[in-house]
Amino acid sequence: MIKNTLLIVLLLFLTISCKETPNKIEGKRIDIDENITSNNAIEDFIAPYKTQLNKNLDSVISYAPETYSKTDGELNTAIGNLMADAVFSESNPIFNKRTGKNIDLVLLNHGGIRSIISQGNITSRTAYEVMPFENSVVVAAIKGKQVSEMISFLAKAKRAHPVSKQLEILLDDDFNIKKALIKGKPVSEDKMYYIATNDYLYNGGDRMSFFHPSDSLYVLDYKIRNVLIDYFKKTDTIKPKIDNRFTKLPSKP
Repeated sequence: MIKNTLLIVLLLFLTISCKETPNKIEGKRIDIDENITSNNAIEDFIAPYKTQLNKNLDSVISYAPETYSKTDGELNTAIGNLMADAVFSESNPIFNKRTGKNIDLVLLNHGGIRSIISQGNITSRTAYEVMPFENSVVVAAIKGKQVSEMISFLAKAKRAHPVSKQLEILLDDDFNIKKALIKGKPVSEDKMYYIATNDYLYNGGDRMSFFHPSDSLYVLDYKIRNVLIDYFKKTDTIKPKIDNRFTKLPSKP
């Protein structure tokens, strides 16, 4: 309770402009523990803001007929597919309007999914729980050779990193690449591809170094969390599925 109060006070402080800039700011460290009591004046001041914030976060914007978890599949999951496809559907119109080009595929990271989507009503708070980080969408222009490196990385990782449905990867039972298609076509080594991802991965997060060098980087100024909120608002009932975008042949008997 105390931590939430201090956070809201900080947010209010940052959003309320000051008439005068102080010449000197002094501070001291205050340990936050169970011995600190609430300040009623502060609690009363932030109460209406807190109420409005919670109202916005808890407004129903979609519905989930099932519970979706990032542990539901081996190489692709319903929740991961939803996130990657949402980034494509919400970001591509923005990218196309600015550049006249289209995103070829989306790649996110398995570890970036921080919560399940529970069966029942979906709210804005759901998006904050699934994606609590400040990661934003960027589009990297990279050659087909690097895209092939990306696909090799995904095969070796043996993890359900979310990819959009424009990419199809089939592995054999030893995790070797048997088929890799982008929009139904094999990767062309010299072609330029536009890959949407988040800024964390573009900068080498999760050991994804294949984005560099990139021919161009397009920063959409669009947080993944806001992508999800926009997607949910447009979708009365979500219906994500595990499909054939990233799969492996059954092990030999």
